[in-house]
Amino acid sequence: MRKSWLMRAALPALLYALPFAAAAQGELVLYCTPQEEWCRAVVVAFEKATGVKVLMTRKSSGEFYAQLKAEAANPRGDIWWGGTGDPHLQAAEEGLTEPYKSPKLAELQTWAVRQAEQSKYRTVGVYAGALGYSFNTEQLKKKGIAEPKCWSDLTKPEFKDEIQVANPNSSGTSYTMLATLVQIMGEDKAFEYLKALHKNINQYTKSGAAPARAAATGESMVGITFLHDAVTHAVAGAPVKIVAPCEGTGYEIGSMSLIKGAKNMENAKKWYDWALTPEAQAIGAQAKAYQVPSNKSAVVPKEAPKLSDIKLIDYDFAKYGSSAERTRLLTKWDKEVYALPK
Repeated sequence: MRKSWLMRAALPALLYALPFAAAAQGELVLYCTPQEEWCRAVVVAFEKATGVKVLMTRKSSGEFYAQLKAEAANPRGDIWWGGTGDPHLQAAEEGLTEPYKSPKLAELQTWAVRQAEQSKYRTVGVYAGALGYSFNTEQLKKKGIAEPKCWSDLTKPEFKDEIQVANPNSSGTSYTMLATLVQIMGEDKAFEYLKALHKNINQYTKSGAAPARAAATGESMVGITFLHDAVTHAVAGAPVKIVAPCEGTGYEIGSMSLIKGAKNMENAKKWYDWALTPEAQAIGAQAKAYQVPSNKSAVVPKEAPKLSDIKLIDYDFAKYGSSAERTRLLTKWDKEVYALPK
C-alpha cells in the first residue's frame, strides 16, 4: 500500500521533469557580445535553421571574460559569440575555452584563420572593424569648435566634458583603444595622452558601443567606439560624422569561442559552424551591424567602413591578447588615469 502510494506521488513529478530533460538536449546557452538587435536576429535565425532552443545573455567582452573565469569550475554558458578578440585570446590562453577546427575554416579570410592559429584553435574571427570616433555635427557647430581629425585633437581644452568612452575593464572596445594608443605612441606617451584625455571625458560607460549612441543623440559631442557602431546611427539619420584618426588606428577581430566544459557542446559546435557561413554572417547588415564579415563569400555591407581606406596599424594581437599584458595595462590605467580627479 505504502509502495503504491509513493509511486503515485512520484509519477506527476517524473512526468513534469521529462519535458525539461528532453528540452535540455535541444538547448544552447549563448553568451553574446555584439549589439542586442544583432544578437536577437542571429538567435532567431539559428533556432529556425536547427530547431535548437537558444538561451541568450548579452554583455560586453570584458564582462564575459570575467564571467568565464568565475564560472570555470561549473560553466553555465556553451558558446561565446562576438566581441573583441583580445579577451577571447586571453580566455584561450587560460584554458577557459575549447579547441575546435571547424570545417568552415577554409572559407575564411586570412585574418580570421590567423586568430584561430594564434589561439591554438580555441577561438576564430567572425568579423573585423576599425577603431575611431564620431562627433555630433550640430553640437560641434553650435559651440564653434573645429572638426577633430586626429587622436591628438581630442585632448584640446574645447572638448572638456564633451567626450564619452567605455571603461577598458568592462569593454573590449576601450581595451583595444588602450592597446592601440600604446602601439602608436609608445607606452609613456600613450599614458600621458590618456591622462590629458581624462580631463575631457564626461562618462566612462560599461558598453563599448554606448558612446556612439550618446554622440548620435547629442548627449555627448564625441563618442570613441569602433567605426561600425557609429555607422549604425549615421545610417539611421543621426547628425554624426565618423573619423578614422590621422595618426592611424587599431582594429578588432570579433571572435567566437567554445566554452570549456559546455553542457551542450554538440549544439555549441552547430552554432560555431553555422555562424561562419555566408548566410549567417549576412544577418549582421540586416540588423544594422556593419562589420566586415570573415567568410570570403559573405557580402560586405556597402555601409561598412572600408578597411583599405583607413590607416590601420599592425596590431599585435598575440601580445595584447595575453592575460599578463591585459592585466598590467588595465592596472596601470586604473591607477594612473581613472583615479585622477577631473
